[in-house]
This record gives sequence, structure tokens and C-alpha cells, in this order.
Amino acid sequence: MDYQTLKVSFDTRVCRIALHRPEAGNSIDGRMILELAQVLDRCAGAGCGVLVLEGAPEVFCSGGDFEALAASSAVPDPAPLYELWQRLATGPWVSVALVRGRVNAGGVGFVAACDMVLADRSAAFSLSELLFGIFPACVLPFLVRRIGLQKAHYLTLSTRPFLAGEALEMGLVDALDDDLEALWRRHLLRLQRLSPAAVARYKTYLAGVAGQLEALKPAALEANRALFGDPVVQGHIRRYVAEGKFPWEA
Repeated sequence: MDYQTLKVSFDTRVCRIALHRPEAGNSIDGRMILELAQVLDRCAGAGCGVLVLEGAPEVFCSGGDFEALAASSAVPDPAPLYELWQRLATGPWVSVALVRGRVNAGGVGFVAACDMVLADRSAAFSLSELLFGIFPACVLPFLVRRIGLQKAHYLTLSTRPFLAGEALEMGLVDALDDDLEALWRRHLLRLQRLSPAAVARYKTYLAGVAGQLEALKPAALEANRALFGDPVVQGHIRRYVAEGKFPWEA
């Protein structure tokens, strides 16, 4: 299939997906969400056992597409993106994020939703939402599930970038290596031996043991809609897109 925002390849039971919006910092728009959902449908139908998500060397994903938000008066529906992350987290596959470069806001959501996160030392993570008067309502259920409440709370309030080594210490990154491809190949040697049926049963069980994702979904979506529907927030975003200035800058 021909995708506008992704590069996708299938190799036996492994599906490798590269976010590909180089002109927009691999930011998330409606087309990307739709195409990713289509790829997951294909993976489910083909019985893929391993699903790999990556970005570009300089940027994994810069978060939501502010230019698209600034150009529209409609409040975006957060449900498709939340449901996409939920599928990455609970679907019948091992989802693996290969992370290089910058990861911001919704990009952290993709990372936190994956079963495994492998990174090289160029990776840098941030939650910048509070700088614009919003907060990562839909990211937080996945981030708290992965690293715990207080660490997610600190990252949200600090808004600062934190490097791959820090991410490894806090549990957002599972393994770190200067050679990310070599790290991935070492993991694949074992992952490709796993039975898809066994992984599916395990993921279903794990969702019941540790999962609050479905229970937290209504509150996350409601908060997201309220935040992006606020005229003040909309003004901050439009000004940042037009002038490159943060809300506090004169």
C-alpha cells in the first residue's frame, strides 16, 4: 500500500514502520493516525508477531502538528490517537520503539505505549505541553503505566528535555546502545522465536493485571478536548506557529 506519512515493510512476521513526515518533524496529524491504524489492521490480519516503530535519525516524533491545529477552528478528536496507543500497548504483538533524536509530547506517547523501547544516545525526550497552557492528558495514562506517577509528574512539570541515559534510569527506555541497529538485531533473535498466540494471550492477561488504560480513557479524552478548545490555548498555538514565540515572550 502507498502511505503518505509512513514507510512500511514486512519481513516474515516482523512489520517495521517508520514515521515519515520530514517536512513537519514527524509531527502527528490525522493522516498519520489513520495510516498507522491501517497498518495495525494489516499486522493483525497477517499474524505479525513483532511491530517496530521508528522515526528519522534527527527526530523520532515532535508531537502534535501545531500548524494543522493553528489552521483549523475545530477541536481535534483525541480518541483515534488514544486508541492507536492502546492498540500498541495491548495488541497481539510485541511492539518495539527504536528511538533516535528528538521525542516530544505525543511522541512520548508513542514511546510509552510500546512494549519495548530501544534507543541510542542521540535520543532526547520532553513534555512541552504546559509551556502552552495545556498538559499531556492522553500521554499520561501510558507514561504513568510505564514509569510511575511521580516520575511522569516531574517530567510534565519540568518541561525540560532529558537525555537517553536519564530515560534509561527512569524506565522509559529499556535498553541503550550507540549502535541501535545492532541492539535491535540482538533483541530480534529472541523475539522472532516467540509464538504469536502465546504473546497474544500474555498481552491480554497483562492488560488485566496492570492495565487502567480503558478506565482512564474517558477522563483523558475529556481533558484533551477541553484544553484544545480553550481560546487562550488556541491563541498561544497560532502565535507560536506564526511568530515562533512562546506565550510568555513579548
